[in-house]
Amino acid sequence: MKNDRSWVVYAALLVAFWGTWGALSNLPTKWYDYPDEMIYIIWALTMLIPAYFGMRGVTFDRRPIAAVYGLVIGLTGAGGQLILFHALTIGPAYLIFPIIALSPAITALMAIALLRERLTTLSVIGLLAALVALLLFNISDGSGDVTTGSWLVLAIGILIAWGVQAFYMKKAATVGVNDGTTFAYMTISGLLLVPVALMMMGGFPGGFSWKAPALTAATQVLNAIGALFLVMALSRGKATIVAPSTNALSPVLTVILSLAIYQTVPSVYAVIGIVLAIGGSTLMIYSDEQKGAASSAELRGEPEGTLT
Repeated sequence: MKNDRSWVVYAALLVAFWGTWGALSNLPTKWYDYPDEMIYIIWALTMLIPAYFGMRGVTFDRRPIAAVYGLVIGLTGAGGQLILFHALTIGPAYLIFPIIALSPAITALMAIALLRERLTTLSVIGLLAALVALLLFNISDGSGDVTTGSWLVLAIGILIAWGVQAFYMKKAATVGVNDGTTFAYMTISGLLLVPVALMMMGGFPGGFSWKAPALTAATQVLNAIGALFLVMALSRGKATIVAPSTNALSPVLTVILSLAIYQTVPSVYAVIGIVLAIGGSTLMIYSDEQKGAASSAELRGEPEGTLT
């Protein structure tokens, strides 16, 4: 394999963009009371940027199976985003994003139930850490009080949606759907839910300063471009390294920036939950990517040490 270290740069940019986006994503609502549905609409439009670059030099897969998997992937992803923007208006980002990072647990459970896959030791440890983290998040919301807000339920709904999305991403890859086509369907699905967001608002809202949509666009571009950096990092580096490291470091940066910006001190339960959530999800992703890499090498008849 060509020794291309540029993936490190793209992975670092991904962490910087997604970590910063996570910490700043609720500012339009916090500062201007901007509707979370409008934040979703602007996000859906910003997805056109990475979609354009993702389709360069790639043939769009027109097969029915690609459309089915693409729309399932896109609608679960976009639906999760629509819920996420509301969750961030009522809950703390430094807890929501570590919870969402547990979505690999859903992917692993679906693989067990539907594909009869067997869990590795690392996956089992990751799942146990995820369960303990959810229990701890249910005990404390960071202020030492019992969690009564609906943001926790919404966050769990998002992690389920994105876990399902990841499962079908893998299914799409097994039938030869290229990444550019998958990302294009994600963008199309995001735009398809724009009318739903409009209906939830009762039409376009008025009376807002131009600063509200401008700030929203600035924060959501971080999200969209981060997705593009993920594609670029994965195409240049080992998935067994890129996926776990970015999955762990992005929410860590979000947590650090959120705590610094909002001057909030989480409880001991919340801190332990954050560590377990990020660590557990990282173990599950690493185990899954390592298993996938080993399977690919076996199909090519290569010894284990030649994995790329």
